[in-house]
Amino acid sequence: MSVIVIEGTYRLVGSRPDGDSIRFYPNKPAEWDLVPGPVRRNAKGGAQLRFDGIDTLETHYPTKAGEVHQPPKFGQAALQELLTWVGFTDVRRDERDTVTSTVPEHAPGYIFTRGADVHGRCVAFAGRGRAPGPSGEPMHVDVAAVQQTANHHLLLQGMAYPTFYRKLFPDLRTEMIDATERAKSRRSGLWPFDLTFSGIKVEGLSQLTESAVIMPKLFRRLADYLVLNDGDPSLAGFRDYVEERGDRLFIISTGHSTGFDFVINVADQTVKLTTPLEDLVFEER
Repeated sequence: MSVIVIEGTYRLVGSRPDGDSIRFYPNKPAEWDLVPGPVRRNAKGGAQLRFDGIDTLETHYPTKAGEVHQPPKFGQAALQELLTWVGFTDVRRDERDTVTSTVPEHAPGYIFTRGADVHGRCVAFAGRGRAPGPSGEPMHVDVAAVQQTANHHLLLQGMAYPTFYRKLFPDLRTEMIDATERAKSRRSGLWPFDLTFSGIKVEGLSQLTESAVIMPKLFRRLADYLVLNDGDPSLAGFRDYVEERGDRLFIISTGHSTGFDFVINVADQTVKLTTPLEDLVFEER
């Protein structure tokens, strides 16, 4: 897969990172202009990354009723795993979870990217240390290169769900599936507790935020739906709601292009996915 490699540093102060999103500062801020997007950046040249190919449990998801989160045990564990892997040894945060200080102040790293999402976040694979190629130049990224990234590491530790979009090449997707399967076979991280495919009987939003471990994309749709329902936990209209949201995907094994609602099953108050995540490729929005 051909990407742009950018070398720089990770910095946390003033931000609210989570397990699959962290702020990155290129050594040469003008290199953001090389990334199709555009990339939304701050006054100091930093931009928020969205890790390609993975999704970790939400730590502060905004809804119309305020921020919600998934079970903190796993969302915070993914964040800590990321920060330690990148190179931060001590991170202090205030009551709003905003980082106030870190040791070291910044950690060297690099990213592989092909573009930004609709929110201006740079969609990237995140590495640590020196970049394996000249910064600002195109580079072919293979399986070996992806194995050196935080994205792959979090899957291998069982801290993230594989969540694929169309721009990710099949060979890299296969490697990330393999990493996921290895984590599952070891019963690592969140996998022994995952209810995405066995099904969760939804009793209310607090259950989703405190105890139910499910795919973050499914959590986000359920959280928004329950907030819209003003506390009524009935799932009678949930699939219609998901269809209206317009999430599109491709089922690899059948060649079927459809909506996210197609792979969701609702029976009374129990909701689950019917197709493995490894078989799904989502459309960018």
